[in-house]
Amino acid sequence: MLGPVVRAGLPRARVEVATIRGAQWARTDREAALVVCLAVQQRLVHPARLLAAWAEVRGGRRHRVLDAVIRDVCDGAHSLGELDLSRMCRRAGLPAPDRQVVRRAPGGRLYLDAVWDDVGLVVEVDGAHHLLALAPVDDALRANEVVIGGERVLRLPVLALRLDPARCLDQVARARAALLARAAA
Repeated sequence: MLGPVVRAGLPRARVEVATIRGAQWARTDREAALVVCLAVQQRLVHPARLLAAWAEVRGGRRHRVLDAVIRDVCDGAHSLGELDLSRMCRRAGLPAPDRQVVRRAPGGRLYLDAVWDDVGLVVEVDGAHHLLALAPVDDALRANEVVIGGERVLRLPVLALRLDPARCLDQVARARAALLARAAA
């Protein structure tokens, strides 16, 4: 059995343990990744507690997949699209971006999905919620603040990552290369 049971009130597993169990019991690897993403994204579990609980797990269903997912999520990836981008960059030999990087702007703090500070490149992975109501306005104004601060922003709709991952990765790689060349000149 994974982890102790909380006995105060109804007996139950701690949130980090329940997250891991839910991911192990999911029907598919993507559903397992979603369980982990949502638990951290919604702040139900702190990444450090999830990592500590995961360190106690030996083997089990999807161990290899969950090891990569949990490490990525605890390192800052908060959506399946961000996980996909990280995996694609690793496979292509690109350096891993910093994730959920905080920038200050006149309106407050901005959280950026993927940042390569060495070249000033920001990649935002836009899920479906970025198309709802006023989200496009907020996204545009946020991207403008980042550009005003001196960085370049690429926006990748999550649908593009699913339908044409090679083209998305090519754009990230070319942007990095162009910014590296510009910095060297």
